[in-house]
Amino acid sequence: MPAYVDDIRVIREENPFESMMSRFDHAAQLLELDPSLYKVLRVPNREITIYIPVYMEDGRIEVFTGYRVQHNFARGPAKGGIRFAPDVTLDEVRALAAWMTWKCAVVNIPFGGAKGGVICDPFHMSQIELERMTRRYTAELIDFIGPERDVPAPDMNTNEQTMAWIMDTYSMHARHTVTAAVTGKPIDLSGSRGRREATGRGLLFVIDQAVKKLDMNVRETRVAVQGSGNVGGTAARLMHESGYQIVAISDIHGGIYNPGGINVPEALDYLTKNKSFEKYPGAEPVSNHELLEVDCEILLPAATENQITSKNADKIKCRILAEGANGPTTANADRILEQKGVFVIPDILANAGGVTCSYFEWVQDRMGYFWKEDMVNERLQDIMVAAFDDVCKYAESHHVNMRVASYMLAIDRVAYVTRLRGIYA
Repeated sequence: MPAYVDDIRVIREENPFESMMSRFDHAAQLLELDPSLYKVLRVPNREITIYIPVYMEDGRIEVFTGYRVQHNFARGPAKGGIRFAPDVTLDEVRALAAWMTWKCAVVNIPFGGAKGGVICDPFHMSQIELERMTRRYTAELIDFIGPERDVPAPDMNTNEQTMAWIMDTYSMHARHTVTAAVTGKPIDLSGSRGRREATGRGLLFVIDQAVKKLDMNVRETRVAVQGSGNVGGTAARLMHESGYQIVAISDIHGGIYNPGGINVPEALDYLTKNKSFEKYPGAEPVSNHELLEVDCEILLPAATENQITSKNADKIKCRILAEGANGPTTANADRILEQKGVFVIPDILANAGGVTCSYFEWVQDRMGYFWKEDMVNERLQDIMVAAFDDVCKYAESHHVNMRVASYMLAIDRVAYVTRLRGIYA
């Protein structure tokens, strides 16, 4: 057998790739994964670094660095978002690409994993500059992406407009319109109904299942949500509508806390109008760090990576941790949470509603027939509930927690297909 990492404390805690790999190693060891398959699955298929010259509006040329990591193609085309941020790193993109492989396998959709990113500050770039950068990034990747190869989607600081530019650029090179080249597009450009809310709605579906499993009462369940964007804001609104008591919510600048509950639609309207929760009436201000430690039954981190670490995991008071963001909990924090008896719904299961609905969009684009939103939501619920049940059964049969079970299930599915296909050499 290959040498696995037995003690995850030896990793650099806040390096997302090392954190992901430590979990992969642990699950592979428990599965007694064949050493040859272990070597194949632990590395990406392809890593691409590109340099993107862009004419800025002041006349100068700026060169941006971009990445696309394609982790695995065993189960189908690679799938994964593109993020624009000043702190994008290759290790981060590697980790996110691998997470996409495992995420797609957990919900059993026919994709592998990929991820992309460009090192830039989109908040200090004009719309014209962002379009030029996006189109050149796409053009440099034209031989590596497409409906049968790798299907990008929105991620941090990218949106429907970004996907429209990518689809158009790809189509110009193909000399015909290729709507299935990306997902997360505007509905008028062959996007899918329900896609925008899918990650938050998927969170609601798996949280509902966890609440039933732990015999909890929705009306008596307090929820703290870190993040109020497309994932956190949508999840908070849907959970509020379902009867959960949202006691805290935040944005990038900070948040608000009211132990008696927050009127979520009102709070989100306030955020839209004022660009922050500052001076929101009827609630106490809290920092994003403080929000993680409030008294609640469900904690939903939906912001960014490395929010719960070995430094604060012992202060977490929730009964259920539902990971809306990718990698919000470090591998070192996992052991602490398990000792505390926290029921973790891991990111590769909890936030898989987005990629599941992206799959629906890809399917609709390829057949040229589009579903009503209630059909999208119904099929999303079917897949998310089935995936939750699959992970629970795996956890019970292998006597492991939900995090380990989700990785074991995903790796087992990818390894099985890899064995069937064999290694082309």
